[in-house]
Amino acid sequence: MKNLFIRLFNYDGFANEAILEALLKSSQSDEAVRLMAHLLAAQQIWYSRCSGSTMFAGPLWQDDGNINEFASTIKKNNADWLSYLDTLTDAEFDKIVRYNNLKGDPFENKLSDILLHVINHGTHHRAQIGQQLKFAGAETLPVTDYIAFCRQINS
Repeated sequence: MKNLFIRLFNYDGFANEAILEALLKSSQSDEAVRLMAHLLAAQQIWYSRCSGSTMFAGPLWQDDGNINEFASTIKKNNADWLSYLDTLTDAEFDKIVRYNNLKGDPFENKLSDILLHVINHGTHHRAQIGQQLKFAGAETLPVTDYIAFCRQINS
């Protein structure tokens, strides 16, 4: 299970970098920037919940994300997640993570479910970012499909 999640988070980093490159090359859409800032902030919040590290202090939704910081945030998020995953045993993927949402409501979920949520959340918002870039005039978008990532690393 560990190897699967390491692969998925490597994919997530690959896809985030690809969509950021398209975002930097395009006529920037405020909504696309806002979505990217949200995606990255959510990764940090979930990481802190899972790893027990200091809680991310920024807002989950920003009106004016700093696009110039996204590349370093993508690298940091990816490195943090991969380091954390590397410390886990297979049994720990079934552990229950207890946390409060941003409203303060208590929840608990299995770690593997949270990890899948983080990956799916990123995919969802990258699609929204791509749509916003198309609305802003982008003619092409990067291929961020998981299978394209697999083809690239296996070639």
